[in-house]
Amino acid sequence: MAVWGGASESDLKAAGAEALPDGPSGVRLRGWHIESSRRPILNSLALQEWEEKLGTSHLPEMVFGESSLYLLHEDSGLKLHFNAFDALKGWKREPLPPVEVPAAAKWKFRSKPFQQVILDYDYTFTTPYCGSEAIEPNPEKAISEDGCCSLCWEDCDERIDLAALSSKEPILFYDEVVLYEDELADNGVSLLTVKVRVMPSCWFLLLRFWLRVDGVLMRLRDTRVYCAFVSDHKAIPVILRESCWREATIQSLSAKGFPSDSASYGDPNLISQRLPVIAHKTQRLKVSSLLIC
Repeated sequence: MAVWGGASESDLKAAGAEALPDGPSGVRLRGWHIESSRRPILNSLALQEWEEKLGTSHLPEMVFGESSLYLLHEDSGLKLHFNAFDALKGWKREPLPPVEVPAAAKWKFRSKPFQQVILDYDYTFTTPYCGSEAIEPNPEKAISEDGCCSLCWEDCDERIDLAALSSKEPILFYDEVVLYEDELADNGVSLLTVKVRVMPSCWFLLLRFWLRVDGVLMRLRDTRVYCAFVSDHKAIPVILRESCWREATIQSLSAKGFPSDSASYGDPNLISQRLPVIAHKTQRLKVSSLLIC
């Protein structure tokens, strides 16, 4: 459930923010429209449609296909959005080899026991997804036909100031949206979530893929995105993104003296620093040839 972080009406007013009208959860602030939506899991018919579109017969047990988070910069039309379908497209494009574990043969195809089990896909649903971006047309803005634009993430040396995020600013809006989840037939968890936090000076979000295969492996892929508000709402916003992939086998952690039982690894926040970094990069969103009128 979305919460307002204890922010009062006076906090919202002082920040120049306003809650979205009854219905969607979110806030408008400094030229941004930030909205989250949480819906039930997809039904069987919708799942079949997704399987056809994605070209697969395997999907997570719980897909919250209509749940999402989006952040729209209203003057430029720049939109960042986070959803399960695009995340699963990323999973399909990055076919990691299946994690080798004896119990895996029982996990999938369980509705078709008469067939031979051939585990030839990544049943962990690991995704490289870092979010989606687009320019949303604004009919109220007179953008010329020549005002086309392109979006791309460029590597940079800037870093997100995480210390600044721990300041005592009031949290004007916060929500956590689950995009998909699979319990690996009670042998672990595969979970993709996105959290957003809006303060008077900035917004910050964390997209997290968390995998724990009991007794075998842990994998954490975090994407943090940050934008500081500026006085000129029509200016193209500066958006930074940090992506970090951590991973370790239970065997390697045990060799370092850490516990080997799965109960010790229920919260990724508590064990993330134990996992070695596989890859890390910081990027800045570049918007080219965008005409704002």
